[in-house]
Amino acid sequence: MKDKAASFDRAACVLILGNSDSGLHDFRKELLTALQEAGYVVHVSVPDTGYLEKLRSLGCICHETVMERRGMNPAKDLKLFAFYLRLLKGVRPRAVLTYTVKPNIYGGLACRLRRVLYLTNITGLGTALERGGLLQKLLVFLYRIGLKKAGCVFFQNRQNRDFMLGKGCVPKGAAHKILSGSGVNLKEHSPKPYPKDGKVLFLSVMRIMQDKGIGELLTAAENIGRERQDVVFAILGAYEEESRSRYEPWIERLQSQGIVRYYGYRDDVADFYARCRAVIHPSWHEGMSNVLQEAAATGRPVLAGDISGCREVFEDRVSGIAFTVRDAESLAGAIRTFLGLSWEEQAAMGNRARSHVEANFDREKVVQAYLDTLSELG
Repeated sequence: MKDKAASFDRAACVLILGNSDSGLHDFRKELLTALQEAGYVVHVSVPDTGYLEKLRSLGCICHETVMERRGMNPAKDLKLFAFYLRLLKGVRPRAVLTYTVKPNIYGGLACRLRRVLYLTNITGLGTALERGGLLQKLLVFLYRIGLKKAGCVFFQNRQNRDFMLGKGCVPKGAAHKILSGSGVNLKEHSPKPYPKDGKVLFLSVMRIMQDKGIGELLTAAENIGRERQDVVFAILGAYEEESRSRYEPWIERLQSQGIVRYYGYRDDVADFYARCRAVIHPSWHEGMSNVLQEAAATGRPVLAGDISGCREVFEDRVSGIAFTVRDAESLAGAIRTFLGLSWEEQAAMGNRARSHVEANFDREKVVQAYLDTLSELG
């Protein structure tokens, strides 16, 4: 990627707007580095949950941002919009990259008003857009405002693209592209020996909330746990506070029974990928699942919902097993099918998972797509 450096003005800067410092670090640090190698000064605007120092260590200039990731509070969202306007005036970026709903909408509108080039990434639709009703209509209206002058809109799967184009969120004729999500670092997530001894460990990495399928996972785990004593389900991820009272007692009960092991939020997920036989991902909706890409890169089969954002990452009955989302019995059936395979068949499925992401989800290609687009529009 260093061959691109000469084509950029070294005095230019790029501003990145997002809602997660950990997500930006974990899934886009290669982009941050590549932008700097291409001559950009990189500014990032994200809430601080403990990763700003890691972003600074990568060479980024960080602007701590107050934001409610979930829900819509007009007063707080107006403050976020005003913050973006002030930030753009102070930073004077050559281009802005936005990720997730509120940065896409309010950051996009701020860029329109400041007449700054901006590239938007639709990382997923989310429940509010998928459910319909008044909230969907409001979000569609806001997206139309926020994306109206975007230099390019990146989508992570075709279903999301078709939905947003069909609703008129992206103007007719506007530039848009489909990326393989954020891709996966194939060196950082390298194939690991397939475990053979001990209990069969299934791993799930998720925020503990309804839309991530935690209810279906716990129900299926409880059913399988009654049938098999040689199976255990590991769960990594933090509780969303509005969901804690519902799911924490359930998880604690299954943990006391030896069915579930809950580890909370961890930054050593790669070690857990290496220890598991397969990764279960029951999320109701995805842009393009990073968890599945990382698991497959490690050489682990994946059990995931048959939805856009998941089905692209694996081949059913080849490198993983699909099930119906929001259906605990379908998930339990997929688990039983996997357990019915021999160790050799499971390991071979993991090898094919690695081959699939190597061919289709190399992060270097995603990073190059950003550099190429900035070069074309700059």
